[in-house]
Amino acid sequence: MSSLTIPSQHSIFISVFSALVAVILWAIAPLLVDAAGVVPPLRLATIALFSGAMAALPVALRRRREHKELAGISAKWKLVIYGLVPALMFGAVGSYLAGIGKAPTAEAALISYTWPVIFIVISHWMLYRRISLPVVLGALTAFSGAAVLLSPESLSSGLSGHGAGYALALLAACCWALYSWVCQVAPVPIAPMMPTLFLIATGGAALADTLSGNASGMPSGTALAAGVALGLGPYGLAMVAWDLALRSGPAALVGSLAYAVPVLAAAFLVVAGIAAPDWRLPVAALLVVVGAVIASMKWSNKGTPVIV
Repeated sequence: MSSLTIPSQHSIFISVFSALVAVILWAIAPLLVDAAGVVPPLRLATIALFSGAMAALPVALRRRREHKELAGISAKWKLVIYGLVPALMFGAVGSYLAGIGKAPTAEAALISYTWPVIFIVISHWMLYRRISLPVVLGALTAFSGAAVLLSPESLSSGLSGHGAGYALALLAACCWALYSWVCQVAPVPIAPMMPTLFLIATGGAALADTLSGNASGMPSGTALAAGVALGLGPYGLAMVAWDLALRSGPAALVGSLAYAVPVLAAAFLVVAGIAAPDWRLPVAALLVVVGAVIASMKWSNKGTPVIV
């Protein structure tokens, strides 16, 4: 069932603040991944997701009464929340980390940050059952930004080169977008259930890591600290904050704040010396942001309908 809601000024403030927290934390994720060094992606995903569960625990305990609302929803939604959401968490984190392992950090990160446009396309289609011209133009603009990063060498080497990393980064973007949409339309808040969902995703990552046959042990020192920080921040507090932002304020306004992630991430990588000040990085980041803005224009003009 669909209905129109008019968020209060207080809820809009909470929503914007929460979204900004998530944006900043997501923008530093590539720095933490680089600091983790040569930790296998699935092992790093396991560490990050488990740490995310610990980060989400205080919020879940504070809002534990809302968890009781789950008893009143359908079996279909329970399956979505406890099955699909953890799978999307694992898919987003695991694909992102694996993509960065197979492609340059800056390029893979920026491709994964096309997810706001994918989120807008999904939301637009599910609400109107059609995709308007601004959404199509915005998506093409954003993906052209990702295409700028694909060098001729990467394209010619195919999946044996950076192509596999770029494909995994795009898969991560799709998982993030679908995860955001589920959080937006779920009949109950996701945040109180985050620790459980993170632990389910952790189990999937640990199983995948075991089946991969990687024999290296647990990381230590800086690598372990970076993995834990990745879970506590970008994949812990950020996901809780993003869920709160989506449910507290207008989807169009919240989504527009996510467009700053590729710009901030590119800037942080260059400042840290991880990425060279290549002209393609700012151009790609700008195209991703412009594309997302174009895609959301008509959405904003139609108001902020929220599916509940």
